[in-house]
Amino acid sequence: MSSATIVPLPDATDRALIVATQAGLPLTPRPYHALAEQIGISAEEVMERLIRMQECGIIRRIGLVPNHYALGYTSNGMTVWDVPDDRIHILGPQLGALSFVSHCYRRPRYLPDWPYNLFAMVHGRSREETDAKVEEIARLLGKDDRGHAVLYSTRILKKTGLRLGTRGD
Repeated sequence: MSSATIVPLPDATDRALIVATQAGLPLTPRPYHALAEQIGISAEEVMERLIRMQECGIIRRIGLVPNHYALGYTSNGMTVWDVPDDRIHILGPQLGALSFVSHCYRRPRYLPDWPYNLFAMVHGRSREETDAKVEEIARLLGKDDRGHAVLYSTRILKKTGLRLGTRGD
């Protein structure tokens, strides 16, 4: 017999909560209370439902998505690194913990043209600042840096995830 976990489907209140939060939390001192009032449940139930949906994998996370350009970080580069596969579980978290890295993840190599398997988005106020941060990563990786490149952003792309409609899509 399989021990697979069964994830409960979101009910109508869960869906209403997802729709209400998918563009962001209300910018108020008590956002969960504002959501509760909007949906017609208690703030405690809002928080309990969000925690349950996160634990079940219905939602991945609740997090801040800053506009780096509005904060003055106009030199943004996706750094790509060729590091040993058997050390990526150590190196990835080290890069991801750096204050100037907003996200870090593993990706497959596409040899022979694309040897990179570790990606980290680096933000700076100038190209020089970003380049210095890339060099800091290279020093941190040491001999595990078998080659890297920086792909600089040339325009802002809209960052959104899946959006549910209000008709039960």
